[in-house]
Amino acid sequence: MFCLILPKIQKVGSKNKLKRFKENETFDNVFQPSREEVTGGDFPLRGKWNNQYFTNVNPIVLELGCGKGEYTIGLAKLFPNKNFIGIDVKGARFWRGAKTAVETGLNNVAFVRTQIELIDHIFQEQEVDEIWITFPDPQIKYKRTKHRMTNPEFLQLYKKILKPDGVVNLKTDSEFMHGYTLGLLQGLGHEILYANHNIYKNEGSPAEVIGIQTFYENQYLEVNKAITYIRFKIN
Repeated sequence: MFCLILPKIQKVGSKNKLKRFKENETFDNVFQPSREEVTGGDFPLRGKWNNQYFTNVNPIVLELGCGKGEYTIGLAKLFPNKNFIGIDVKGARFWRGAKTAVETGLNNVAFVRTQIELIDHIFQEQEVDEIWITFPDPQIKYKRTKHRMTNPEFLQLYKKILKPDGVVNLKTDSEFMHGYTLGLLQGLGHEILYANHNIYKNEGSPAEVIGIQTFYENQYLEVNKAITYIRFKIN
């Protein structure tokens, strides 16, 4: 089995963060619109990602809350005939992913610094083919339900930008997040295409799910922590 294990990326201080913010501004694959620009309808690539940035007609795949961009880069390497866009509110995090893409000549990668709740201002209706949510904060406390990335409001937001046959992937080490999402999908009548509560123990997991491991995911596996996965459509 091929497995891409991604290296640990060290935490950085405030000075390095400022340096990374500045370097992000030099990368052609990074977009950092202001909230006013986004909500005002002035983001120029909305509905034009393939025509004006990627200059191809390949499927567009998002990683929401991409962090350091590890999974976005891993997927882009595995699937050169797809376009990948990492979304995160913290540009200093995805700096490493953007820099790696530049250094290795990955032309099917971009990163956008914005809030997840604004993605319908970044992408037009039915512009996206697939969404990945990898190791999100499960937001276990009840008062944090509105921040869970698979809550009903977020699901309807994803549906808005996904094509009719578009899919969502959730990969997490949180049994709580896995169970919450499964129950929600079943209760709302969404289509669960695949679900596995331990992808490395049970057979049948898609290659891209077990073929990419982030640094911290590899640490979880060393202590036998189960990694879960759900693939679904939003009806």
